[in-house]
Amino acid sequence: MTIRIGTRASKLALTQTQQTADQLAAVGGFPVELVHVRTDGDILTGSLSQMGGTGVFVAALRDALLRDVCDVAVHSLKDLPTGAALGLTLAATPKRVDVRDVLCARDGLKLADLPAGATVGTGSPRRAAQLRAARPDLVIRDIRGNVDTRLGRVPGLPGNADSAVVEGKPGDLDAVVLAAAGLHRIGRLDAVTEFLETDVMLPAAGQGSLAIECRTADAPRKAGSTEGSQGVLAQALAALDDPDTRLAVTAERALLARLEAGCAAPVGAYAYRKGSMLHLEAVVCAVDGTATVRDKKATDGLTEAGATLLGIELAEALLAAGAADIADLAAS
Repeated sequence: MTIRIGTRASKLALTQTQQTADQLAAVGGFPVELVHVRTDGDILTGSLSQMGGTGVFVAALRDALLRDVCDVAVHSLKDLPTGAALGLTLAATPKRVDVRDVLCARDGLKLADLPAGATVGTGSPRRAAQLRAARPDLVIRDIRGNVDTRLGRVPGLPGNADSAVVEGKPGDLDAVVLAAAGLHRIGRLDAVTEFLETDVMLPAAGQGSLAIECRTADAPRKAGSTEGSQGVLAQALAALDDPDTRLAVTAERALLARLEAGCAAPVGAYAYRKGSMLHLEAVVCAVDGTATVRDKKATDGLTEAGATLLGIELAEALLAAGAADIADLAAS
C-alpha cells in the first residue's frame, strides 16, 4: 500500500510535505509518494485578500482528497479555513516550530534601526498593521511570491542569487517580514536580521504548525466513536499528532471563528501550554495601525472543548472592547 500525499509544488510546500512523508513512512512502515496539486493561489496574481484569502491554497488539495487523487494532504495550518470541510478531518497537528515572524533587512538592520521612510514588504494585512503600529514612519508595500522571491527583493541577504528573477525589482525593498517556520524549513534562517517577539508582532493563528488532513473515513478513530479508522495510516497519523500543539491551535482557530475573521482581517493570536494552563493572547488592529485591541486569557481545561471555549471567551472580550469597530473582521 503506497500512501499518496498531496502537496503544492512550491519549494516550501514540497520541503515540509517531504519531511512529513518521511515521518509517516518511518512510523507506518509503508511507501509514500508525493502528488503535486496546483492551487488557485499558485496561479492567480494580485493581493491574497482579493483572491479569496488563504483558502485559495487549500481548496484544490481538499478536492484532490475527496476525488481520491491523494490519501493525505499537508497544509500550513495558518492557510486552513476555520470552517469544517465535509468528508475531511484534520487528522494530525505535528509538534509546532517557531511561531514568530522575522525581519529580513538590508545591512543587518533591526526593526528599530530602519530609517524613517524605509520600505518593508509583506503580503499579510496582520503583519502590515502591526508594523504600522510599531513604526508608523515606515512605508509598507504589499508583495507576493514564494519565499526566495520575497527575500530577493532585499539587497545583500545571504542566499540571494546575484541576479534573482523577482516580482518587482531585485533589491527594491529595505526589508521583508516572513514566518520563521518557513525560513527554517527551507534552510534560509541566515537571512534573518531580527526575530520579532510576540509583544511586537503576534503571529497568525496556526503559524508554525502543519495540518495533515485526510478523508474522515481514514482518520484516527477517537475513543468511544465508530467514525474513522484503526488502520495503519490512521495509526501513523495519530503518532504524528502533538497534543499540546492541537490544544494551542484549537484555541487560536476558535478565536478566529468567533470573530468571524476573514483572511484580510488584521488579527494575531498565539496560544501555548505552560504547566497545567493553556494561555491565549490575541490582538485586533486597525489596518493603518492607529488602533489596537489586545487581551489574553488562560484556562486549566486542557481538552479540545476547553481550548475552544478559551478561544471563544477571548474573542468575546475583544469584541466587547471594540475590536469590530477598529477592523473589518469580515474582510476576505
